[in-house]
Amino acid sequence: MRLGGYLVSKTGETGMPVRGAAPHGANDPESVSRAVRDMFTAIAPRYDLLNHLLSANIDKLWWRRTARALSGVLSQPGARVLDICCGTGDMAFALRRQSPQSNITGADFSHAMLVLASAKSESAGVQWIEADALQLPFPDQSFDLVTSAFGFRNLADYDAGLREIRRIIRPGGECGILDFNEPKGVLGKLYNVYFESILPRIGGLISGSQGAYAYLPASVARFPAPAEMLGRMHAVGFREVSWSPYTLGIAGLFRGRR
Repeated sequence: MRLGGYLVSKTGETGMPVRGAAPHGANDPESVSRAVRDMFTAIAPRYDLLNHLLSANIDKLWWRRTARALSGVLSQPGARVLDICCGTGDMAFALRRQSPQSNITGADFSHAMLVLASAKSESAGVQWIEADALQLPFPDQSFDLVTSAFGFRNLADYDAGLREIRRIIRPGGECGILDFNEPKGVLGKLYNVYFESILPRIGGLISGSQGAYAYLPASVARFPAPAEMLGRMHAVGFREVSWSPYTLGIAGLFRGRR
């Protein structure tokens, strides 16, 4: 499914276009990054359990589907792949299963998440690096594919994140950003009830962090709608941009080529 055009941006409390994530009490890029890092560090021990529980294991299908969708670039000999905001590594593992011969690196700025990812990887052949997605420690044009699964919307600056992704992709390479979306119609209403009322209670109870799971629905509501996100990708220099909805639009894959 391809969407064109650039819709009017979502606006924050100031009426200005949304720049990036906005955890409660954070009002500049540095405080946003710090708040997000602290939040994910706090919920790391229960992160995988809650992801699978709260999504009824559909998240595993989304990772596999994303890896299959990107199989073209993954099949290239010696393909270099970077998964940013990798969390505990599930997207990186899905990419590895799709393409065992690829060179795959997972990057995240939460040390606690990377410790868990490393413990899960064993001989999976994925390298891990602690790094901020807005300041990646890689030279220009280093990777054939850059992915992010359910982490991009937590960046303090969406456009800066897209520019940084494009910077490290080789000409002809691709990016794939898997993230949540707000579906429309009756499904959207049911989804909002679950996402805004039920999920925060369960997540907060099990993780011990009420704030993190109250932040989750707010971060999805704040994230650009598909048409706007595609416009942002095009504006920073990606071409052939597209969005593919997953599970009736609850999530979706944004793609672009350098």
